[in-house]
Amino acid sequence: MKPKIVIFASGSGTNALNLIRHFKANGIAETVAVFCNVPGAGVIEKAEAEDIPVYIFTKESLQSGESLRDRLLDLHAEWVVLAGFLWLIPSWMIRLYPDRIVNIHPALLPAYGGKGMYGDNVHKAVLANGEKTHGVTVHLVNEEYDKGRILAQEHFEISPGDTLETIAAKIHAIEYKIYPACLEKLFAES
Repeated sequence: MKPKIVIFASGSGTNALNLIRHFKANGIAETVAVFCNVPGAGVIEKAEAEDIPVYIFTKESLQSGESLRDRLLDLHAEWVVLAGFLWLIPSWMIRLYPDRIVNIHPALLPAYGGKGMYGDNVHKAVLANGEKTHGVTVHLVNEEYDKGRILAQEHFEISPGDTLETIAAKIHAIEYKIYPACLEKLFAES
């Protein structure tokens, strides 16, 4: 039986859409819903265009867990997949999904992780520090930002002519490849 996943996202939804389409095409997992904390975020339109239900929630409902827990259980969700979700996952959800909440981060953790380190903020810091390599990390989620067990990493060499835009494009290309592959491996092992 294929695992049921929910995707938590806050932004434009490119990684979420990539995962939705990937698992629709190969049938290895089923995306049963997208949960979003930003009304009007691009991910909402992308998910709805793929016939995936979207649930909007507030910080208070995430912290208390009351309505979200019920919704996750009603969906029979087995995995929570973060795709550009920026809030810290609360303890109740980590207890509900031990070692079943996965995140992708646009850096080679443990470097450039933590609160506020997302998207272009990461790439700007990498460039400002003159790093020679950059990359992507897939990791399990625990109660601290970007501190969960690392599952996979992929890196690339930063070229002298690289800009914020070229680095972001390289990161996205790696994310679109590494995240579905890492999730498939996790699903097969569970």
